[in-house]
Amino acid sequence: MPIEVAPPKYVVIVNAVQQRIQDGTYPPGSMLPSETELIREFGASRPVVVRALDLLRQDGWIDSRQGKGRFVLGRPAGANHRDRERRYGVLEDDERAGSTLLAAGKVSAPPRAAAALNLKPGTLVVARRRLIAIDGLGPVELGTAFLPADFAAGTGVAGADALPEGLLRHVAARKRVRFDHVTERISARLPDDEEAQLLQIAANDPVLTVLLSVCDRTGKPLLAVDLLLPARRHDLEDVYPLD
Repeated sequence: MPIEVAPPKYVVIVNAVQQRIQDGTYPPGSMLPSETELIREFGASRPVVVRALDLLRQDGWIDSRQGKGRFVLGRPAGANHRDRERRYGVLEDDERAGSTLLAAGKVSAPPRAAAALNLKPGTLVVARRRLIAIDGLGPVELGTAFLPADFAAGTGVAGADALPEGLLRHVAARKRVRFDHVTERISARLPDDEEAQLLQIAANDPVLTVLLSVCDRTGKPLLAVDLLLPARRHDLEDVYPLD
């Protein structure tokens, strides 16, 4: 049975920093706490903190200056800090930055993807598998996006070309749809041999598995993502007890 859990810790850090920027705790121009201070405050590993800071930089909340640290820019125009709860790199990041496209094309929907899309297993879908890495940390996400084949028609999801605007924005623009919300099902397991090799982790290093259903306003799932996030044991325990 799926287990509904809290957002991953990097999302918690992003939301906390955004809130502090908005309420003036971290005013524009001020220096953000160091990685070490954030690691201590949130009880997270360095990869988790760096991932959070990288997302904040990409969205325009902070800036990084070589040899000086990270500085607050302020709240970006049109930003909504609650949107971060549904943010994963496989869905939204520029595919040209730190992203490797592993495969794209039509496949039979595996059971997890079929369940997320309310389809019968084996239904024809378009899949797009990507590996996302951060300089100095290595791979941080391995995910496959699935779209019903008829819905994917007219998009570039099945192609080998990068999607500079990110998957969600690309599909929304091509299909003229509005994605309204995302549901998550999160659990933990060990990776298989291929996953461990791609994520550059040991076979006994646990990973989070995140199954996302991206829905329109009526609740109809239009897109699904089966995602793996590598993490150390003490990062996973806050989300999914391993006792």
